[in-house]
Amino acid sequence: MKNIIAIDLGSNSLRILKMHCETKERLGEFHRTVKTADGLAKTGEINAEAVERVVLALNEAKEKLDFTDAEIKAVTTEAIRQAKNGDEVLLRIQEQTGIEFEVIDGVAEAKYALAATQNRLKLLGKTPKSFMMIDIGGGSTEMMFHYGEEKSFSKSFQVGIVTVTQKFNGLAELAEAIPVLMNPMKQYYHEVVAQHGTVELFIATAGTPTTIAAMKHGMEYETYDAQKIHGTVLSQKELVEKLMELINMSPEERVKTVGVGRDDLIASGVLIYDELYTISGFKESMVIDDGIREGVAFSMCEG
Repeated sequence: MKNIIAIDLGSNSLRILKMHCETKERLGEFHRTVKTADGLAKTGEINAEAVERVVLALNEAKEKLDFTDAEIKAVTTEAIRQAKNGDEVLLRIQEQTGIEFEVIDGVAEAKYALAATQNRLKLLGKTPKSFMMIDIGGGSTEMMFHYGEEKSFSKSFQVGIVTVTQKFNGLAELAEAIPVLMNPMKQYYHEVVAQHGTVELFIATAGTPTTIAAMKHGMEYETYDAQKIHGTVLSQKELVEKLMELINMSPEERVKTVGVGRDDLIASGVLIYDELYTISGFKESMVIDDGIREGVAFSMCEG
């Protein structure tokens, strides 16, 4: 019996999956909003409070999931890549939790996210010949294009929901800045499509798309069910409608809907997501909840 635990420490979330390799049965999962990148945009460093949140969440996960009977692989992404004190932060986390993290680059991120997406598409019975996949993270957004087994392209852009929220004062200022900030993504989209052709499907992963998909299904943070999210189709029109709903909610309602620690970030995520529709010309996208942690789990089982 081979149990594995895959850990993905992102710029906003900590996501953990325990899985049995042979049966692919999920033995447990854990998710916490830890805001790793909190303050990074202003100081260039990850602050002590963020480290404390990560440590607390990891130690809670160890109690909940039982790490003793599993092989562990822990990866981390953009926030640690950007932070001047990244190495020091990882050392502190290791000292206080016993978990050693590997910093992966945007290429590895995209590879893991692609593996997870392809697996989920198979389970959904979907066989698109080509697709664009977007992973909207806390510190960066990955754009990935897949044109069959031999042709995949990806690029990581330093546009993430935590960092852009903390760079601008309020939603109006952010909305004005987004098209300019995302111009390199627009150029990349048009370069890839000019060379390799348009894609069939727009797939969106990570917290913003899954939160909006959950709202479409009438779920709140506490009633969230990933199985109902996979394959949800969201139109650009629905996205804008949900953003207006969120803006008009009381702070308490917003926290109930999207979860503690995400309530001040979700609008930024929606603006990034909305701009991706505009860039690509797609009117709708398919939402998938699987991401880097699932990709890491599959690669551990294959290795």
